[in-house]
Amino acid sequence: MGKSVLRCQPDPVRVPAPFMKLPPLSLYIHIPWCVRKCPYCDFNSHAARGELPEDDYIEALMADLESELGDIQGREIETIFIGGGTPSLFSADALKRILSGVAERTPLAPGAEITMEANPGTFEQARFAGFREAGVNRLSIGIQSFSDTQLSALGRIHNADEAYSAVASARAIGFDNINLDLMHGLPQQTLAGALHDLDTAISLQPEHLSWYQLTIEPNTEFNARPPALPVDELLWDIQEQGQQRLALHGFRQYEISAYAREGRQAAHNLNYWRFGDYIGIGAGAHGKQTRPGEGVILRRWKQRQPAAYMDPVRRLGGENIIERDELAFEFMLNALRLVDGVPSNLLSERTGIEPQQIRSQIENAIRQGLLAADPDHIRPTAQGRLFLNNLLELFL
Repeated sequence: MGKSVLRCQPDPVRVPAPFMKLPPLSLYIHIPWCVRKCPYCDFNSHAARGELPEDDYIEALMADLESELGDIQGREIETIFIGGGTPSLFSADALKRILSGVAERTPLAPGAEITMEANPGTFEQARFAGFREAGVNRLSIGIQSFSDTQLSALGRIHNADEAYSAVASARAIGFDNINLDLMHGLPQQTLAGALHDLDTAISLQPEHLSWYQLTIEPNTEFNARPPALPVDELLWDIQEQGQQRLALHGFRQYEISAYAREGRQAAHNLNYWRFGDYIGIGAGAHGKQTRPGEGVILRRWKQRQPAAYMDPVRRLGGENIIERDELAFEFMLNALRLVDGVPSNLLSERTGIEPQQIRSQIENAIRQGLLAADPDHIRPTAQGRLFLNNLLELFL
């Protein structure tokens, strides 16, 4: 991965031909505030204190975007993702101003996927119609569980009834592309409890499900005071039986924790996993930009604290060039999350590295049963997905 040390004048690492083609471009917009910080959350989120500074933050977002325009290089923005935090704490008018401001400054692809994260609370639900009117066409609702006991253990501020209501409200308003975020492996969760959560989510007929295991992350409340989580054998049963249920109901797994109905994969996330480019604006946002003329791929990040981010002098947290010897790992770190992997030629298109240049690593992964023996695709086997860290280590 790219070194995190900021270098004021990085020495560009030239990437050889055929590194000439610009990848697709996405835009990530970060809204960093939440009502309160969940004990498992390691995202850049901050408990709201009083009225949110919408005007000042929007002004900072637009200035941030303008500073990134040089890296667009004539490309259209193909997808937008508004994440957090809890973006739905912003008013519908604020979201309209943000998306209008983006459209005024950058070309948007026709029918661009525009996703917004939202919580199920009734306060946010009341704004769903305004979000859709502002241009949001895909809603990602953070359900996490349909059990009030589990929601309380996770520090969530909504209840199960509000979760049902949120999906119904989104449908009634006209959202026809909905993702539900759902966790499993929760504190003291049973197999029956986990599968009931999943069955309930499936019954609501979303187009997409992000179904992932709770993990204890550093610098979280759960890390300081770990809850009692299910044992590995139970976690395996939950994963195995849950995937069978999802497949039975038409949800195909296309990434480690992403399941979608036909044609409903998350376009924004697919661009990440295929090593596309993305601009990140907002407190703590990250971006990746390809500069084929210079032969470099650049990482850039912004200040995490909202106050620092809204200060134009301190807004840019830093940037660095992904070193030549890190590119294969960076590419694989994303591509190997996909069940179908990626076409082999994408490696050279996105990094300038030809597959034969890392042939020894690829053959080693094939011998270990972690990578499929397919000359046209770089694709993990089922074993490779189970032992993804071992597979990735081969490309370090």
